Order: sequence, then structure tokens, then C-alpha cells
Amino acid sequence: MAKKKQTPEEKNYKVIAENRRARYDYAIEDDIECGIVLTGSEVKSLRTGQSNIAESYASVDDGELWLTNAYIAPYEQAMFPHEERRKRKLLVSRRELARLWQATGRQGMTLIPLVMYFNHRGKVKLKLGIAKGKKNVDKRETEAKRDWGRQKQRLLRHGG
Repeated sequence: MAKKKQTPEEKNYKVIAENRRARYDYAIEDDIECGIVLTGSEVKSLRTGQSNIAESYASVDDGELWLTNAYIAPYEQAMFPHEERRKRKLLVSRRELARLWQATGRQGMTLIPLVMYFNHRGKVKLKLGIAKGKKNVDKRETEAKRDWGRQKQRLLRHGG
């Protein structure tokens, strides 16, 4: 089968870091794409793919959205190195910010980073999930559904 040619937008899209555990630990209600304020050395480090968003979270403080505890490795050739786990400002519209503040404050939701990536224009974007924590029973239920789905696919594939 011939490989489909990629458009220029698809060529530039690159996932930097993914939080795979988030979908296991949280029930994702909704997600939102937001920008992130970075320094030059942080962007250079992200281009080499050295980051981790697994233990990070987002919160609304003083009318602004902040990403806390995200790791971006130091860039070796940087004249002005950056702090690895500093708070980074996230960019969203006022309407979205009000919606996120309401979800975390009143409804008890959590803002979890799902994916950090370069979009088709080369800008760093972060996909935040508005989520509710799962209990152990819910986690086992999700795991059982996943296992059954795999088993069903295996049976359909092998005709048994």
C-alpha cells in the first residue's frame, strides 16, 4: 500500500510529551487547547523532545491559568538557562478561563495536561483535560472493558 503524502500542516505537527496515565486515573469530561508562555531555551529543549508532563497539573490563580510541575530539561548550549519545573503561564480566552475556574471551583474538577505538542505552525500547544478523579472501582471497570475489547478483537480476527 502506497504511503499517503503529508500536507505541510501534518509535517510540522509533532507530539512532545503525552500523559498516558491521565486517562487511567481520571474521567476526562472535556478538553481544551491552550498556548504556553516559554523562554527560548525551553523551546530549544522541547525541540529535542526532553520533557515530561506526567506529574503536572493546571490551576487558576489570580485570574490566570498556570501549569505547575511540568518538567522541561535544561538546554546545554543556552546562555541563560531556565528553571526546570517552574510555573508556566497558559494562554486561554477570558471566556474559557471563566469556564475552567467554574469547573474547578464549583464542580470539583481537576485540570490535567494530556498532550504537549507543536502545532502545524510550529507553536507549542498544550491540551488540557477537565477531569474528575476515578476511584479504584472505576479504574478496575475501565480495565475490564479494555481487556474485553482486546479479547473481542482477537476472537474476530482469528474467527474463533
